[in-house]
Amino acid sequence: MYLSKKTCVKNWDHTPKEDRFSVLVKKGGKKYIGIKPERIAEIEEEIGYWRKANMIHAWFVKNIQGGEDNCGDYFVSEEDITTLLSLVKKVLKNKKLAEELLPTTSGFFFGSENYDEYYFKDLENTKEILENALVEIKNGGDIYYSSSW
Repeated sequence: MYLSKKTCVKNWDHTPKEDRFSVLVKKGGKKYIGIKPERIAEIEEEIGYWRKANMIHAWFVKNIQGGEDNCGDYFVSEEDITTLLSLVKKVLKNKKLAEELLPTTSGFFFGSENYDEYYFKDLENTKEILENALVEIKNGGDIYYSSSW
């Protein structure tokens, strides 16, 4: 499960000089000639990673993916991140709300369905990821969620 930031770096003919991007790709400390920087249109950065945090995946499937669990790449708005972050904080503050607000889900390779120390550790990790995502949005770029089961 991944949260990524995608930034468009395409330099169009009409892009002012002060807004143009320069991309340099190196391999082994040397300019890598296998990639033509002028053709790079987008840069994707991994800003969050989960493993078997099924309650978080279930939230994304329900609220972002329209119920389709298809390992696609989905745009996540600042409002969506803020909403999920609010739920995470509520559950961390009152663990009795876990089953109601961020229920676990079953499935192939989905991990534990228990509300145990690992569940709450995943929520702490999620809180950090989402807070970082909000900072990344302010710096420019779009946030996407994807998963691979």
